[in-house]
Amino acid sequence: MTDPALLALHAVRLLGFADTARVAARYRLDRDGVGSHLEDLRARGWVTRSEFAGTSGWSLTDRGRCEDERLLATELDATGARDAVAEAHTLFLPLNGRLLDAVTRWQLRPVGANAFAANDHSDFRWDDRVLASLAAIGRRLGHLEAELVGALPRFAGYVSRYDAALARSVGGQHRWVDGVGIDSCHVVWMQLHEDLIATLGLERRAGG
Repeated sequence: MTDPALLALHAVRLLGFADTARVAARYRLDRDGVGSHLEDLRARGWVTRSEFAGTSGWSLTDRGRCEDERLLATELDATGARDAVAEAHTLFLPLNGRLLDAVTRWQLRPVGANAFAANDHSDFRWDDRVLASLAAIGRRLGHLEAELVGALPRFAGYVSRYDAALARSVGGQHRWVDGVGIDSCHVVWMQLHEDLIATLGLERRAGG
């Protein structure tokens, strides 16, 4: 199992900016233990705590980003999971294109000559087609996660979070497709993408 201190560090990277409770919740870790780990990580210069718009939280430093990738690479080599994660990333990329296209269609619905008209969600058939696409992508994600978890258990949980967001979206809560600050379909997907490229030490492609 992945070391809890590494999970705390990696959770900060995936979340971008989050308080201790959210960092702990990301991998279902004990909050007090995570708080202690975060203080140790701050002492090492790998994370920093700051306040923004009335909220406070943790974020990764450049040194922390490098250390996260070093520790993840060490974990890959120790577990022999590199080939499995690399294969999963290869399978992920075409799905990523489909997800980004679906999110774009959720946000925009061409009207007349305006190809970039905002989707006001009044066309139920349009939205239903997008949601069907997201559901199909979610089924593929299920297979992908199963392969990843077989190699590294810390990859578990993306499918359940994605499916929960999709269910809310189907129920009429539109922001659960692409909203920020919540576990929307898009946010969950982007975190998985970041998880894969961080684990493999890759750079995110433009537009992805």
